[in-house]
Amino acid sequence: MEENIKKRPVLSCAIIFMIGGAARLIEYFCIRTDETILSENFIHKVFGIIISAVVLYSLHSTWQSIGFAKGKTVSGITKGLILGACCFVIAYSIECLILYLVNQNVSLAFYISGFLLNGETVKHSGVPFLLLCITFNIINVWMEEGLFRGLLMKILTPKLSFTSAALLIAFLFGIWHWAMPLRDYLDGNTSLAGLLVMGIGYIILAGIMSIKWSLLYKMTGALWMGLGDHLFNNVIVTNLLHVISNGEADSMQIVRIMIGQILSFVLVMLCYRKTIKKENC
Repeated sequence: MEENIKKRPVLSCAIIFMIGGAARLIEYFCIRTDETILSENFIHKVFGIIISAVVLYSLHSTWQSIGFAKGKTVSGITKGLILGACCFVIAYSIECLILYLVNQNVSLAFYISGFLLNGETVKHSGVPFLLLCITFNIINVWMEEGLFRGLLMKILTPKLSFTSAALLIAFLFGIWHWAMPLRDYLDGNTSLAGLLVMGIGYIILAGIMSIKWSLLYKMTGALWMGLGDHLFNNVIVTNLLHVISNGEADSMQIVRIMIGQILSFVLVMLCYRKTIKKENC
């Protein structure tokens, strides 16, 4: 297995991606864990961590070799959380200003959207649900950063340049996020045009995020800062802190996410270019 991975890195990455993607589709379309009281599709994320562990074992490598470096955990995650917080303070402010100008009312709410056992949507605000949300999203970001920015980057970079590997990984990460709009389309909740628009949007947005986190890995030598930024996006921006206007929650969530992610991408890109210039001097 080790020899095949080293000889055919792109094909190996495609196979790993398809195995993980198959597990993701099974959970999204069949198990639908996010439509239960747990409110999160996490089973395929655990499976993805297992895939990474198996491949690392076959390569005689460790988690540290793909970016989970010792000694940088707390500082790296903290810096990532600060990056996310700074950019999304601006994004939330713009979203609230727009909604206030349009509707003359806007407020923030802190809760987790979930489901009761009968499938009815409910708002959870208790500590147990907060801990569940954080735990599931730690599993989520560990799997996605470890697999995409860590393992796939490790497999690809001996044969491809960092730029080529980062772009390929960004494309795969975008395709990875097609599961939800595809399910919405097949469930009859959106049109084919909606699927295409959302699908292309996911590829672009997830691709931007992936490139940003790859650059952070390249600059810091560890996945921790990207993991912290990823965790902030998943826990705070998409799950916990909601914008309410005219009784409707998060009507402009995609705008908020786009603004925050583009801001942080530009900031990271500028820092990366500055780092490259210093190295070339």
